[in-house]
Amino acid sequence: MVERLYPYVIFLPRERKRRVLKAVFGSEVPVEILRFAMRKGIFEKIYQKDLISTLNYSNKTIIDHLKALTELTILDEHIEKSESSGRIVWVKYYTLTDLGRWFALLLVEEESLSDMEKREIIMNAFRSYTRWVLELSKRLGVGREELFRILDEEVGMV
Repeated sequence: MVERLYPYVIFLPRERKRRVLKAVFGSEVPVEILRFAMRKGIFEKIYQKDLISTLNYSNKTIIDHLKALTELTILDEHIEKSESSGRIVWVKYYTLTDLGRWFALLLVEEESLSDMEKREIIMNAFRSYTRWVLELSKRLGVGREELFRILDEEVGMV
């Protein structure tokens, strides 16, 4: 039986690569935060209060990991105004960055993603990879014409 393989490429900032990988995989807490984000939806808001009430970790542990993930640009932190019991309160939430979505996608089964999410992922992957190839090819002296010729060949084969 041939096992289906999924190619995952995650572009990590060189100077922070070790810290990013340790923050995500050095503890089960960040992994659980990313899984929670995937259950909510890859582009949805992740409310701090929902994480605290859902995950089986202390408030301090969750908040410490949220801070670390934010500092490493895996999550973006936001605050919004909300009304609760006639009072205005400020509610903290997070969203996955592009890098955060790539890590979260390592943890998800393809079948659990909607077609819209899959389309968005493939377009973002192509855009990120294209930027990386263009930057690297410029440094190595590979002309854009050569890259476009290769792209035309490959698209023509599909």
